[in-house]
Amino acid sequence: MATLQVRNVPPDLHARLKARAAETGQSLSDYLLEELRSVAQRPTLREWVDEVACYEPSELTMTPAEAISAERRRAS
Repeated sequence: MATLQVRNVPPDLHARLKARAAETGQSLSDYLLEELRSVAQRPTLREWVDEVACYEPSELTMTPAEAISAERRRAS
């Protein structure tokens, strides 16, 4: 496996990350690896825009306020 090194991490950021890792019962390395996996799985803004650009436009049948009112009536 590859190894990453992050330089110039401010002390306060290091402390926060270390505390979050401890809260989850993980080492800092394991916690950061999990976070990196999460970041890598999310599409970039460019990828998201490209995907959404393929969608067909749709016509709304009611305003947002009407939709909220209808849902509230349905739920009660």
